[in-house]
Amino acid sequence: MKLLFCCAGTKPEPWIAGLRAALPAADVAVWEPGAPAADYAVVWAPPQAFLDEQPGLRAVFNIGAGVDALLKLRLPPTARVVRLDDAGMSVQMAEYVCHAVIRHYREFDGYEADVRQGRWSYRKPRSRADFAVGVMGLGVLGSRVAQALRVFEFPVNGWSRSPKALDGVRGFSGREGFNDFLAASRVLVNLLPLTPDTQDILNRDTLSRLQPGGYVINVARGAHLVDEDLLALLDEGHLAGATLDVFRTEPLPAGHPFWTHPGMTVTPHTSARTLRDESIAQIAGKIRALEQGEPIAGIVDPVRGY
Repeated sequence: MKLLFCCAGTKPEPWIAGLRAALPAADVAVWEPGAPAADYAVVWAPPQAFLDEQPGLRAVFNIGAGVDALLKLRLPPTARVVRLDDAGMSVQMAEYVCHAVIRHYREFDGYEADVRQGRWSYRKPRSRADFAVGVMGLGVLGSRVAQALRVFEFPVNGWSRSPKALDGVRGFSGREGFNDFLAASRVLVNLLPLTPDTQDILNRDTLSRLQPGGYVINVARGAHLVDEDLLALLDEGHLAGATLDVFRTEPLPAGHPFWTHPGMTVTPHTSARTLRDESIAQIAGKIRALEQGEPIAGIVDPVRGY
């Protein structure tokens, strides 16, 4: 069995060592043009040339949470795309989103601004009942985020393409439930996969349906958000602010209004990072299952895009 590693911007040596330790019978190598045919591949942002050279791949393991960029490439006809189920990312995402929600709800951003100006200030406590949080996308990450928010006793709404029941979360689903979901939410958290149906889904029409004083947290993909629409609604006062971790162009270009807008908190795509050891253990386990003809979780439906 041969396994190739082709991950742009990732130091390969620790991954190769870990994969060899987890799969001692496998021939594990970093891809170079002209490499011999492989059975499996571990990838992040691979070039088309890699996939064209490897028409016999049985499975391609994507080490990031999103597979939208990979699905835009021409994939080997027999290769299944496999995403990581979690690999330590869901707890990081829950931490990030809860921090962003609490920071806004408790007005810690306002206190921080006052302290920088040398002001000792006070703000009247606000009611959690007035801060319903809507989580768009209830996959592995979204479900963990929704449940974490419940610990802090926020009302939590969840929207997914098909009905999904989570304890303590008010469920909405499908096109017919989308507008009601938005209207019931004051804080909106986007954790949807990026597909043709969800691109630009955070736009003037959808964001205007949030409750007045709404707040937007985007930790999915930058292409979900229409930047100009968000900025306009912030300036008009319908939205109180936003925390953004993902952007259409990354790094965020110098001079982009998001850098300096007073209602904006920007982080450099760091809400949930791939944890190498957990990822290697999961990939190795799935390869062993495939070698034994057993089913695995995480196979991507190329039509749905997730």
